[in-house]
Amino acid sequence: MTGYLRFKENRQRSIPAFLISAILWLGVAIAFAESIGLTAEVVAWAKQNFGDQAGDRVASWHRLMQQGDQLDEVEKLRRVNDFFNQIPYQSDAELWGKEDYWATPLELLVHEGGDCEDYSIAKYFTLKEMGVAEDKLRIMYVKSIKLNQSHMVLTYYPEPSSIPKVLDNLNPQLLSASNRLDLTPVYSFNADGLWLAKSLGQGKKVGPSTRLSLWQELKKRMAQEAKR
Repeated sequence: MTGYLRFKENRQRSIPAFLISAILWLGVAIAFAESIGLTAEVVAWAKQNFGDQAGDRVASWHRLMQQGDQLDEVEKLRRVNDFFNQIPYQSDAELWGKEDYWATPLELLVHEGGDCEDYSIAKYFTLKEMGVAEDKLRIMYVKSIKLNQSHMVLTYYPEPSSIPKVLDNLNPQLLSASNRLDLTPVYSFNADGLWLAKSLGQGKKVGPSTRLSLWQELKKRMAQEAKR
């Protein structure tokens, strides 16, 4: 098979450790994403601790989310994709001194730097806050053929059986997955579960997300953000 979401299904394939860590993070992060509740106090905190420009970025994020009722879903995708793709790329090692660190949307904005995981997660949370149904959104691990390395994107399914659109920082155009032959899918997930990305459809569900809220360090960090 060829195409972005086409590859041979291996039903005996085990879930790799890096993906388990990713899913654990998502499970605890969803609690924060359910009600971002971005307030004037959070904007003031960003300005006080990271400077006026950081506060302005957070305020712009707030304004973007407030536009949810005014835009159709495709326009929401475009604006959110463009907004977060403006943030400069920085590796976790450069920014956090760690091999792998998943930033919250707020951390992405105040530090003005992040990587593909951070962009995809921030887009997911923001679109949810703008009213896009969760079952239309999947965070997806892929392999970038051009870079020959793992990558992460956000995918949007207008209908369960439709070919998704891809929100990506490598290619900022909002393209159908069928036009992204430079990416090979691995797994996708959202708050409802984990899927094996085996075809142009939704894929095979291989696990729930209810068991994934065990990463206490991130849970505490995101809870603290919501209380600022």
